[in-house]
Amino acid sequence: MNGPLLKTSLPGPKAKAIIERDAKVVSSSYTRDYPLVIARGEGAFVEDVDGNVFLDCTAGIAVASTGHSHPKVVQAITDQAQKFLHMSGTDFYYEPQVRLGEELSAIAPMKGPHRSFFANSGTEANEAALKLARYTTKRQAIIAFLGAFHGRSMGSLSVTASKVTQRRGFGPFVPGVYHAPYADCYRCPLKLSPDSCAAECLRFIDEELLVHLVAPDEVAAIIVEPIQGEGGYIVPPDVFHQRLRDLTRQHGMLLIVDEIQSGMGRTGRMFAIEHTGVEPDVVTMAKGIASGLPLGVATAPAATMAWPPGTHASTFGGNPVACAAAIATIALIRESLMVNAATVGAHMIAGVKTLMGKHRLVGDVRGRGLMIGLELVRDRETKERATTERDALVRECFKRGLLVLGAGRNAVRLTPPLVFTKEQADQAVEILDQALDAVPDR
Repeated sequence: MNGPLLKTSLPGPKAKAIIERDAKVVSSSYTRDYPLVIARGEGAFVEDVDGNVFLDCTAGIAVASTGHSHPKVVQAITDQAQKFLHMSGTDFYYEPQVRLGEELSAIAPMKGPHRSFFANSGTEANEAALKLARYTTKRQAIIAFLGAFHGRSMGSLSVTASKVTQRRGFGPFVPGVYHAPYADCYRCPLKLSPDSCAAECLRFIDEELLVHLVAPDEVAAIIVEPIQGEGGYIVPPDVFHQRLRDLTRQHGMLLIVDEIQSGMGRTGRMFAIEHTGVEPDVVTMAKGIASGLPLGVATAPAATMAWPPGTHASTFGGNPVACAAAIATIALIRESLMVNAATVGAHMIAGVKTLMGKHRLVGDVRGRGLMIGLELVRDRETKERATTERDALVRECFKRGLLVLGAGRNAVRLTPPLVFTKEQADQAVEILDQALDAVPDR
């Protein structure tokens, strides 16, 4: 596979048949943006069941960090699978889980020594972090941010505030959760500079939430994404996280940093929070940590993660095959892919920014490394959200052999595998350009 190659109409006949079967047996709660039925993947390309080849700028929602079926990851999975598939790390010991804990301690974005709790997904990692915060501080309240996405299980959903559809019909939620504005400086309602906008968001916590709704000594933790993912790929100024760190220390709260989408080398650093110089109390990981196998992790200093046996556990969390995949993934990221993400990401961001000069729909381009967002607007002055146009752009890209996904109400996210090359980045920008030409401009 070396480039988009469309052999049939989309979806092709085999894809149509599978989609019809899917509609009868798979939950209707799943979101499918376009009719892709994948048969295999290799590097930054995927092939569907009809032989159509696509350039992938989704990486399975930032999961296939090392590319599709990287041979070193596949070999690690195969080697471990031939030894044993499962022996619950909650009740027994096995070396792959211990080794992964050691690898995570070596890369964690805070001082050690560290301990890690192993789960199966990002939402489970965040559930563990929230429970740990309450247990450790003996406090109950949690502060999160508007636009945040932390998962769909009840604790994680309670701190999520991305889309109404994700919350509608599931209340009441876990009590004691409060939301504050995130530093979306592109849309600052007060028309402030980035530094002033960030300060205003934190002023809301310090002078509104902690004065009128919850006492500081009742707040266990603040949970935050270094870059909001589902909320629209929003990159706040570094000072936002730095002042947030100061605020949590002032009041004895834990700072939980959700790196589920932004971590594992995607931004050109192992963790996006490292760009800001901030050290969290707890970091959560999933998605790209195991190149596609289900694994979630919450890591904290050993003194913080000191809860006794039985307080929290998981039958499948830290599965030995997933651990083997994660160890191989971390090695690849450290050896070359993190640097590649920084280099190719800067090249790709520059390329995407050129589209602003050609297409009025592109109101903003932002990102770090290979975590890139385009915000579409109908008017650059009013910043009216181009929602239907965003959805149309996603579909037009698919028609041309490029896989992208939406983020927030009107942004497009570009999260290719970290093996992406400059040539592939140029190809993606070229297809985006063509797709933008095909989207009606109001």
